[in-house]
Amino acid sequence: MTDPVKAGAPIRPLPNLIFASRWLQLPLYIGLIAAQAIYVFHFWVELVHLIEAAFGNEAALQKLITSIGYKGDTTVNGLNETIIMLVVLALIDVVMISNLLIMVIVGGYETFVSRMNLESHPDQPEWLSHVNASVLKVKLATAIIGISSIHLLKTFINAGNYDVKVLMWQTIIHITFLFSALAIALADRLMSHDKH
Repeated sequence: MTDPVKAGAPIRPLPNLIFASRWLQLPLYIGLIAAQAIYVFHFWVELVHLIEAAFGNEAALQKLITSIGYKGDTTVNGLNETIIMLVVLALIDVVMISNLLIMVIVGGYETFVSRMNLESHPDQPEWLSHVNASVLKVKLATAIIGISSIHLLKTFINAGNYDVKVLMWQTIIHITFLFSALAIALADRLMSHDKH
């Protein structure tokens, strides 16, 4: 029995149009690259403010206090451990969101748009060699849990400035993310087990 679609045969117009529509995602990935550039700029602005505040710049200290939402009972005249910790956690948060963006940009493009042919490139991310939609979902879920953990830690460090409802809801949302990630990982494992 012969295969009706021969290798190398031209694709009919409608399937060709549908297949080519994957390129409509390209502007989305370019937009995410622009968003990442904004995160890089934000990271450096906050880092410069932290360095300036460490050397006694009062204006930089006030910008940091405003950006992290720190409110204390007393006037802050210099950096303290809590402010430093909150700023560093904010910087870590930016890095983790940037990592999430890279996973979405590179993994999504490779999975849904076009192969990048990075197999021989020395800087190819290890996870990219076995990426598919399922693996990408699990990686994104774990990255979101990491980001949520940082936000929850920032909230708990500065807990005196938050209402009990805010603390409760952030904790519930974080636990929901955990259960969602476990469900995604379990579903992925069951689906991959069924294939074998």
